[in-house]
Amino acid sequence: MDLIDYSDFEKVQICVGKIIKAEDFPKARKPAYKLWIDFGDELGIKKSSAQITHFYNPVDLIDRQILAVVNFPPRQIADFLSEVLVLGVVLPSQEVALIQPDRDIPLGLRVL
Repeated sequence: MDLIDYSDFEKVQICVGKIIKAEDFPKARKPAYKLWIDFGDELGIKKSSAQITHFYNPVDLIDRQILAVVNFPPRQIADFLSEVLVLGVVLPSQEVALIQPDRDIPLGLRVL
């Protein structure tokens, strides 16, 4: 494990968002959903491709708060531009479980 300074961590902007739209993403190489996430007034709505199909279905994702890295460069995934990285825990079986706040948090707030 490589150790980093706190100043390195401070460069990563992790914010609270709420999924407002989710749909299947059949063009992705691995099973994934297209997500539209509201990060509040300052950041607005951002898109993400997320490989979270094992534990979640699109309907149940709506209105769910999540944590995402919002300051990585956008990444083209097939025909979809993924603007943020939704955070999850990769289990030994390679399924992904979302990381999320344990209560409603104002959208856009940053993890420190």
